[in-house]
Amino acid sequence: MKQNEIVKIYGTEYQKMTEQLLAYARLEERIKDKDTCIAIKPNLVTPTPAEYGATTHPQVVEGVLRYLLEKGYRNILIAEGSWVGDRTAEAYEYCGYRELCERYGVPFVDTQKDGSHETDCAGMRLRVCDVADKIGFLINVPVLKGHCQTRVTCALKNMKGLIPNSEKRRFHTMGLHAPIAHLTQALRQDFILVDHICGDLDFEEGGHPVVRNCLMAAVDPVLIDSYACRLLHYDTADVPYIGMAEQLGAGSADLAAAKITELNEDPLGAQLPTEHRILKVAYAVDEVDSCSACYGNLAPALCRLEEEGLLAGFREKIAIGQGYRGRTGEIGVGNCTKGYRHCIAGCPPEEEEIYQGLKAYLKKED
Repeated sequence: MKQNEIVKIYGTEYQKMTEQLLAYARLEERIKDKDTCIAIKPNLVTPTPAEYGATTHPQVVEGVLRYLLEKGYRNILIAEGSWVGDRTAEAYEYCGYRELCERYGVPFVDTQKDGSHETDCAGMRLRVCDVADKIGFLINVPVLKGHCQTRVTCALKNMKGLIPNSEKRRFHTMGLHAPIAHLTQALRQDFILVDHICGDLDFEEGGHPVVRNCLMAAVDPVLIDSYACRLLHYDTADVPYIGMAEQLGAGSADLAAAKITELNEDPLGAQLPTEHRILKVAYAVDEVDSCSACYGNLAPALCRLEEEGLLAGFREKIAIGQGYRGRTGEIGVGNCTKGYRHCIAGCPPEEEEIYQGLKAYLKKED
């Protein structure tokens, strides 16, 4: 498999498709040492089933495990940490990874419970989980989906699961894009297997899955993220961390030079929808350094209000984010806005709490 190549396969037998894709890519030729520690990094952002559009299908990871074990690799682990506001242990159980790990005798590292250390990432000091130092070959298995803050999340952003919760919060105070890009200097992705089965096109936590029944393989995280932008109808420039990562030498965003290989025919054929629900409601929000979980719960609540014709009723924008700590105002979401006259508290508050709280605020204002 070439550096500029993206390989795609379609179907519904996800485990079998994975093994076929890895065989085509000749993955074993990239892992020279049979004793090296191979880490598989799925996306278990929340404790929701993969069919919901947020988490990596366990059948895909099972396909990776079966392939590696058949080739004689035994030093394998799975590592992941859910977003701030959810517990990895719940996602590990609910998403089927406990059963998977026990069946194949593979350890799972919950990075929310792992230690961490600071490292230099091309001039930016970032904290990464201690498990990173054990990894000799990293297989990233992200979900291709939308994101309420960065528009797109795929290979590059999925590495946030290997940093501690405190650092995830700090990333947002740093503008999110730059630290995601610099993280590539500490966490090298050796192989990428993208779950493009039914990702949500707007929300990282899922809820509105769009079925594509596709898996993709690549070795360049910048290239596959650029391709993800194309599929979701964004320009690469709309997702600044991609260009930043390219400038740091993490890969190439040149899709004109990319080779797209399809191992079989796409039975669905049609492109993904061009409408992005999150862009229709973002006008109602003043966001400064908010964590993904908090904004991620606000966004679908706003979409519900928009569908009911209520969102236009807000005379003040809704404040959210760490940048509002110690400040006052009219209406805010999350504990960071506790000084506001109307605050929907929580760290983060749940979507339903936000939805009901905003409706109650509108009713009082009428």
